[in-house]
Amino acid sequence: MFDPSRNLLCTLLAPLADGSSDDWASARAALDAANEAKDELLAIVEARDTAALAALLAAWTSGRTLRTVHDRNVLKQAVKAFRKRLKVTRLDEESRIGGMFSKGERSGITGVAPPDSFGPDIWDTLIRDGRLLDAGHGVLELPPE
Repeated sequence: MFDPSRNLLCTLLAPLADGSSDDWASARAALDAANEAKDELLAIVEARDTAALAALLAAWTSGRTLRTVHDRNVLKQAVKAFRKRLKVTRLDEESRIGGMFSKGERSGITGVAPPDSFGPDIWDTLIRDGRLLDAGHGVLELPPE
């Protein structure tokens, strides 16, 4: 079932584009749930045009075209959740370094495991887009600023 607050439309639409699924009704329902039932994407889903859908998904992935507002918001929420987890982990580490007699040392933590509230497809998309870096062993890092 598509959860608009935690799933990407592009992940739901990818099986339709490559022909491994034929559940266009679920895609239409997901567009309605995400408030994206408009314009070009709606026309493609209504026409059940796999070639046009594949081209649109490729444009989203390459960055030639902006993703849907829904997908951009979900990715933004995921990055925000990741930053919060990283901040809390660093603060926890810093509180253990010296207690009340601390020298004010900074935590050396640069990456953490991403929150489970978002699926692996979202983290893979953020890595592919360069918004997060894969440090290995399930740990992600923020790119250098």
